Amino acid sequence: MVWSDGIIYLIGLSACVFALLTVISRDIFHAAMWLAMTLLSIAAIYFYLNAEFLGVIQVLVYIGGVITLFVFAIKLTAEIGSKTVLQISEPWIISAIAVLMIFGFLFKVFGSHQLWVVHGDTHAPVSLKQIGASLVTTYALPFEFISLLLLAAMVGAIILGKTKK
Repeated sequence: MVWSDGIIYLIGLSACVFALLTVISRDIFHAAMWLAMTLLSIAAIYFYLNAEFLGVIQVLVYIGGVITLFVFAIKLTAEIGSKTVLQISEPWIISAIAVLMIFGFLFKVFGSHQLWVVHGDTHAPVSLKQIGASLVTTYALPFEFISLLLLAAMVGAIILGKTKK
C-alpha cells in the first residue's frame, strides 16, 4: 500500500466514524454537527482526488446550505418537541453487525481489485472556464431553476425567521 492509499483510507474512515456518530447521537444539534463533519470528510476526499470543483460545491452547497438549513430548522422547532428522543434498545446490536458485514464486504471487493487504474486514452482535464461556459449555455435552464429554488428558500427562511411583534 502506498502512503497516498493510507491517507484516502484515513479520510474515508473518519467519514465513516462521523457518519456513525451522526446516527447514534442523542442530541439532534450534535447529530447535525457530526453530519457536517461527515460531509467535510467527503469534501476532503474530493480535494485529495484533484476534484477541487466538486470539493468546493460539497462545502458550499451541502455544508453551507443544507447543514445551515438543518440547524435553522432545529432551532426554530426547539420548543415544539424537546422530549422526543428515540430510545435505543437491543436492535442496535443487529444493526451494528449488519453494518460491519457490509463494510467487510465492501473492503473485500474494493480492496482486492485495482478499480481506479485508467487504461487507454485519458480525457483532458476540464477547466473552470469550460464549466462556467457550459453553465450559461448548455445548462442555463437548470442553472436558473436552481437559482430560483435557492431564492425561494432564502425568502422562506426570512419569513419564518421574522419575529412577531
